[in-house]
Amino acid sequence: MVVFQNREEAGRCLAAELMAYRDDPGGVIVALPRGGVAVGFQLSLALHLPLDVFITRKLGAVGDPEYALGAVTETGSVYLNPTAVAEFCLSRADVEVSVKAQQKEIARRQNLYRQGRKMSTLTDRVVILVDDGIATGSTFFASVEAIRHLKPKHLIGAIPVGPVDTIAEARKRVDELVVLAMPVPFWAVGNHYVDFTQVEDRDVVEYLNLAEEGLRERTHSFPG
Repeated sequence: MVVFQNREEAGRCLAAELMAYRDDPGGVIVALPRGGVAVGFQLSLALHLPLDVFITRKLGAVGDPEYALGAVTETGSVYLNPTAVAEFCLSRADVEVSVKAQQKEIARRQNLYRQGRKMSTLTDRVVILVDDGIATGSTFFASVEAIRHLKPKHLIGAIPVGPVDTIAEARKRVDELVVLAMPVPFWAVGNHYVDFTQVEDRDVVEYLNLAEEGLRERTHSFPG
């Protein structure tokens, strides 16, 4: 079942559900790269909120890298799916090898995406965490867990599409969840988009720069 034409459409649809947070002085959008940034950019435009990334990397299973054993975040926290870890009979050493490899990629993305900027302060803010969809939820759950430790005022999950069971679990972990579609049957996230072209690093950088420019121009147009 196709739900969205592309990520941009998904972002605009999410924004329509989140208009209560438009121009919120404490609001910030944090998107999971790379696909989530295309969605988050549309939220930034519509809600007039700053956009940042929250870099979380999936820990793939040996021999099946698309199967998520868990995830590691840029703040250093590691989330493990207990069912998956048991199924693959992984030791702590196995997990650590995978974590270290992903930490290197996280560092590369931090340098490239933020271009010297620090990660946005999330403490005491209204944080909208967005991705282009969830399947097992490992990356999203890891991100929620890490952001919780930063003590946001209110944590909102914004998800275009996901399976019923994962969405139910996600709803328990955030203060508010906006989800647009829960198709049955659910296949991969990309199956529910007409255009699910891969978002590249250069696209992420461009989205972040354009969001920053948009906010700056709006501030100059409407001072005070």
